[in-house]
Amino acid sequence: MRDEDIHRVVTILREDCRKWKEPAVTEVARVRRDPFSVLVSCLLSLRTKDRETRKAAERLLSVAGTPKDLAALPVEEIERLIYPVGFYRTKARNLKAIARELVERYDSRVPDSLEGLLSLKGVGRKTANLVITIGYDKDGICVDTHVHRIMNRLGYVETKTPEETEFALRRKLPRQYWKEINDLLVTHGQNICRPISPLCSRCRLSPYCARKGVTRSR
Repeated sequence: MRDEDIHRVVTILREDCRKWKEPAVTEVARVRRDPFSVLVSCLLSLRTKDRETRKAAERLLSVAGTPKDLAALPVEEIERLIYPVGFYRTKARNLKAIARELVERYDSRVPDSLEGLLSLKGVGRKTANLVITIGYDKDGICVDTHVHRIMNRLGYVETKTPEETEFALRRKLPRQYWKEINDLLVTHGQNICRPISPLCSRCRLSPYCARKGVTRSR
């Protein structure tokens, strides 16, 4: 893929993604419109299908919509509310610990910087960048497995880890696309560019794609 093709690729992704359901964390952000909800739903989403993330986030946030409320909940109650998300027991402990940190260190306000977010237990770069981009509408590049996989398949970057991909995109991707690239590629990855046997015959990005690492497709 040529560097200049990224503009056409993003245009196609925008058009196609209108046909599909938006990612769960984006939906939560659109409905609730606060960084705390984005942080909670993103932590719930790790290794969990979007359908379960939506339900668990709704249950938990309807009971504990602020750091103070969440910090006051017993871990067992958090577990009950978020089950059956992946690793729900670990996530329940982390959520309570993060809520307590927010109350004690940040006056119940979610940090709006990478440094501040990464200081919270259980918060990695993907979650931190997502809070910054869709929680605070600030520039950042959230890279999850979909973004990492697709950007390498296209041949736009050549990296080995999501973190390497983030820094490569910070150097290369036009800044105007930073905030939306995660939503676009997550949606595209869930519906077309799947990890195993992607639907290349239906993909409008095919003319621009190097298909790196693709050994079998449909």
